[in-house]
Amino acid sequence: MTTAGSPPRATVVRNVAGAAIGNALEWYDILVYAYFAVVIGQLFFPAEDPLTSRLLVFGTFGLSFVARPIGGIVIGRYSDRRGRRAALVLASALMCGATLLITILPTYEQVGMAAPALLLLARLVQGFSAGGEFGSATTYLSEQGVRRLGFVASIQFASQGIGMLLAAVVATLLTSLLDPREIAAWGWRLPFLLGTLIGPVAFFVRNHATETPEFTAASRAGDLVTKVAVRPLIRPVLVGAGLVSAASVGAYFLVYLPTYATDILHLPASAGFQSSLVASLILVVVTPAAGWLADRAGFRAVALPAALGLVLAPVPALIGLTMAPGLAGLIGVQAGIATLLAGYFGALPLLMARLFPVALRSLGLSVSYNLAVMTLGGFAPMIFAMLSATFGPPGPAAYLAVAGVISLIALSAVREAYRT
Repeated sequence: MTTAGSPPRATVVRNVAGAAIGNALEWYDILVYAYFAVVIGQLFFPAEDPLTSRLLVFGTFGLSFVARPIGGIVIGRYSDRRGRRAALVLASALMCGATLLITILPTYEQVGMAAPALLLLARLVQGFSAGGEFGSATTYLSEQGVRRLGFVASIQFASQGIGMLLAAVVATLLTSLLDPREIAAWGWRLPFLLGTLIGPVAFFVRNHATETPEFTAASRAGDLVTKVAVRPLIRPVLVGAGLVSAASVGAYFLVYLPTYATDILHLPASAGFQSSLVASLILVVVTPAAGWLADRAGFRAVALPAALGLVLAPVPALIGLTMAPGLAGLIGVQAGIATLLAGYFGALPLLMARLFPVALRSLGLSVSYNLAVMTLGGFAPMIFAMLSATFGPPGPAAYLAVAGVISLIALSAVREAYRT
């Protein structure tokens, strides 16, 4: 993986682990919130209509994404001026503090309206942190100075699979070992407590990582930008946001499927979590393999068929699952979408990183990513629920297909299949 002049292998491994653990924790926190959305909705947004409660809790989930662009700009700019490692340390500290707040929050029954207000505050801080996480971590991995950067950068998305896997394992164990009353009383706090305990580990590993060779060289040469010209960034930011569209909506489609399985298909909660375990394992294994392939075959060559699959597959897959609901079908749908996503994830990070110069890379990546997440991905679980209630299974699947079309258009604007 390393070449002459590259950092030592042990240093690269430590740096990659530092980037990956924080990103995994971010996705773990996001997913346990989504997995326990029904319980959280009952405790913090009580309503006579269960759908209203669910929409409110998913609305809070989506509102946290309003803070993402702000976090992306602030932390992304901090990364471009002070260093990738410093930005990652800051993002970890904010995420850990917000997760701790959720862990100890009183419920609506205990403190009234202060409960949902504090929950929203914690989610906004998480959103702010996550807004800078993707750009800084992706930039950090793409600047490690190794020969197979596609493989290394793909760890960014593979770590999402690790977070999803951990969240699914925890959710499966809790729903298997505790009854619904125990989960509502105190069990729902345990996943957030685990996230709080992992947070200091991410902070420690990142604090002992090294700065990237590219940023160090740019800093020494005086090539860092003190003032940002907006106009030259518009096109690459829009292309980057288009590239992220299918990835963001697809990831949240996987998050939504356990809720769909429980509410619409009336399958046990454990079925959704088991299928999520399979999907997470696929993301962890296939994403780096796709990054490895992209290093050799070209990044667009890997991303294009995966994006096309995300356009064509979701609608018939979800219709078929709804007509014949069951654990095997649910696992099949999750596994199929996860495989397509993993192929796309493997090529995506370096495609995006090469859209921007070193001096503006974290900012550009952060703005691109958060623009797509805020407009398409952040409210996706709520949109999925509304479309499902209105149009049935084609609704949420069609939303993912539309996001895939946007990414195909963006891929057509990326003229060079970057190789490293």
